[in-house]
Amino acid sequence: MSSTKIIHLVDDEEAIRKSVGFMLRSSGYIVHSYASGTEFLKAASAAGIGCVLLDVRMPKLDGLQVQAAMRERGITMPVVVLTGHGDVSVAVQAMKAGAIDFLEKPFEKAVVLDAIERGFARLQNAGARDVEEAEAEVRLALLTPREREVLDGLAKGYPNKTIAYDLGISSRTVEVHRASLMSKLAAHSLSDVLRIAFAAGVGRQGAR
Repeated sequence: MSSTKIIHLVDDEEAIRKSVGFMLRSSGYIVHSYASGTEFLKAASAAGIGCVLLDVRMPKLDGLQVQAAMRERGITMPVVVLTGHGDVSVAVQAMKAGAIDFLEKPFEKAVVLDAIERGFARLQNAGARDVEEAEAEVRLALLTPREREVLDGLAKGYPNKTIAYDLGISSRTVEVHRASLMSKLAAHSLSDVLRIAFAAGVGRQGAR
């Protein structure tokens, strides 16, 4: 891996900046840490192009507001969102706004590195997004109509109970369909499911 790969780590928790920063530096990345979204945005226009690890829960400017400001300023660096437990609905909004993935704290090193490398792949290959879209559409074609409905609910950030109510089925049935669609999509987590869904354009309406 090239040592020129830059990570912009934006998190208001010093412990996260230290632990994640150390992990990434020991993996060969150059890491620039920021204690707030405001601090990052001040430096971003002159900062080296890289991948952004962005916390969603921060004072003053949260992750969604930072993403919006990046779009307004034409800052197109790939974003991986960091979330706490229970922030899935916020993470869904972030992915609709263009984040390539979300990682729920605490996260494993391999998961972080995989998400980051997908970000750099997108930076280095202008056609990477088109490849992702084509692959996602092929996978979605494997789903049954009911599985697609469950997927639509997940892409809206709804919990199983809400999806069950909307579809007039039991939560257990939703769990069965959810497990089946994850298997067909070769997805290992909810973030994998959402990444595939959004790559294929599911739930994009009203994203911006």
